[in-house]
Amino acid sequence: MTRLNLAKQFLDIFYSGKNLDDLYRLVTDNFSFYGPLYQYNSAQAYIEALKNDPPNDLHYFILQEYENQTSVCLIYQFSKPGIQLPMTQLFEFQEEKISKITLIFDPTEFRK
Repeated sequence: MTRLNLAKQFLDIFYSGKNLDDLYRLVTDNFSFYGPLYQYNSAQAYIEALKNDPPNDLHYFILQEYENQTSVCLIYQFSKPGIQLPMTQLFEFQEEKISKITLIFDPTEFRK
């Protein structure tokens, strides 16, 4: 599986809000996540947070995608009831698994 396909599979699982434990097979043990609203320093902390408050009624449409030797960047249109905005996720890899995600978006709409 290519890194691009791995990143898309991660988004598919995340946005489905189902089978979130499947994310464990896609990420390293020392996985980290950095976004404007949340940060996590382990796969377990990130996935357990998702399981405690699973994504619900979320959708995305990929606008652009880029890949190099160590990372994948997906730019997409995020939507949920009442909110639509562009988001970017940078996926970094170690040993063919996702080791770090940096999520970039303007969180203003989520704070209203």
